[in-house]
Amino acid sequence: MTQIRASLESIAPTVEEAIQKGLDQLNLNKEDVDIQVLDEGKKTIFRFAARQARVKLIVKSDDSFIQHQTDNIKTDGIKSINETDHVVETLESMLDLMGLDVVLHKTVEEQEGDRRPLIKINIDGDDLRFLIGKNSVVLNAFQYLLCLIVSHKENQWVPIQLDIQNYRGRRESQIQKMARRIADQVVETGKRHSLEPMGASERRMVHMALRKNDAVYTESVGEEPNRRIFIYPKK
Repeated sequence: MTQIRASLESIAPTVEEAIQKGLDQLNLNKEDVDIQVLDEGKKTIFRFAARQARVKLIVKSDDSFIQHQTDNIKTDGIKSINETDHVVETLESMLDLMGLDVVLHKTVEEQEGDRRPLIKINIDGDDLRFLIGKNSVVLNAFQYLLCLIVSHKENQWVPIQLDIQNYRGRRESQIQKMARRIADQVVETGKRHSLEPMGASERRMVHMALRKNDAVYTESVGEEPNRRIFIYPKK
């Protein structure tokens, strides 16, 4: 049987601010959640934030979460709530058919501009590596199938990010560190640098990691499955 614990990722200049921001969004107190520090952030020598802190707040009890949130649901939020329910229900059915005993951690992450919120679900359990596959092939296919089923129910595309035992989270951290390291090399040498071919989601991680870097810019080049990112120095 699957179990679900609601969670939320929050980003701010400091860990303390990120925690408080998340608590405000959840309308909960600190004792109502478990806190994971995903990234402590980084400051320059002038104390300005060079990289913001990122934390995950995991609600200890979904019952208390629902009780706190009941009087705060707005009409324009009902759609995303229904979408999240469809994602969880569909994923539960798929995993139950496979005979897996897992725990689901769900997050709804707001996106920039008019883009639809991203529904993120991490699956925890014993020995789930077979659901990832080489170069995330199985995980990406499973995620795509889930998106198709839920989007059919909603009659519109619903963006979903599926993760297994925080594999994508660890991979994202590795890619971001690599992107920043190579960006520093590009600035130092003044020469462009190409990365290894990546899937669309990993290329997006690189773009996001360097989008606020005023010294470089990124560009995706080539055709799938050999599409890769070039990092160029700004002149």
